[in-house]
Amino acid sequence: MVKSMTGYAAATGEISTESGSYACQWDLRSVNGRGLELRFRLPDWLDGLESALRKRLSERLKRGNVSLSLRLMRAESGAPMRLNPAALEAAVAMVMAAEAQAESRGLGLAPMTAADLLALKGVIDTGPDLGDPAALVALLLARAEPLIDAFDAARAAEGAALAGVIGAQIDAIEALTGEARLAAVARRPDQIEALKAALARLGEAAPGLDAGRLEQELALIAVKSDVTEELDRLTAHVAAARQLLAANEPIGRKLDFLMQEFNREANTLCSKAQSAELTRIGLDLKTVIDQMREQVQNLE
Repeated sequence: MVKSMTGYAAATGEISTESGSYACQWDLRSVNGRGLELRFRLPDWLDGLESALRKRLSERLKRGNVSLSLRLMRAESGAPMRLNPAALEAAVAMVMAAEAQAESRGLGLAPMTAADLLALKGVIDTGPDLGDPAALVALLLARAEPLIDAFDAARAAEGAALAGVIGAQIDAIEALTGEARLAAVARRPDQIEALKAALARLGEAAPGLDAGRLEQELALIAVKSDVTEELDRLTAHVAAARQLLAANEPIGRKLDFLMQEFNREANTLCSKAQSAELTRIGLDLKTVIDQMREQVQNLE
């Protein structure tokens, strides 16, 4: 199955554990990349969640820059208020230091009440009191499975659409290769005349040239203008590209390399054309190949 490196999936829901209820928001997306790069934005107090998600994504994906984020919010009804003794001690120390500094400069500060202290950030802790977060991590991993499935399906759907476009471009390359064969046959009379003219120029330039050397020079001229090998290789590349599209494995890298081979043959065809029609076909081939390569670079 051909897959794209671009995909997106999101999910929301609620989960409950003995420590309370949580609302979760998932976001999983990817863009093109040379290899597989995974980035995570997860609550840092959920030990083991990132490593487990990294393993599961690595098993399903081969290429792409992938980012997965999770927002986990505790329900208000399940968030009892608790005093954080360490934070309170630090807050009292800071208040006392501020009062001492102000007094040394002759400034008077309004007295701070207990309510003022409790309002300072961190003094009242409403964060999760999980103890062992393993149960919550297990539930989150279970919720992540359908998200990853939807994400993989999105990449597969876009890959199928890309495969259709690339398949049509392969057909176009095959058709242009067939036109090039006909144009190569049609130019033969002109080639014969060109060889005769070349022979005449050689005879004038080197009257004493022996027959064997003359045959070698003419053969070299003929080889330089023969496009049979280029057309045969283009035909072989078309067959190879269709095999890759039908393969049940990531094909992006292989097909991208094959595009270099397509382009090489099209360039050589243009350089050997020696006819307006064959040059036109060669340029059309280069256009289709460039368009195809743009699509190939989106494949996993």
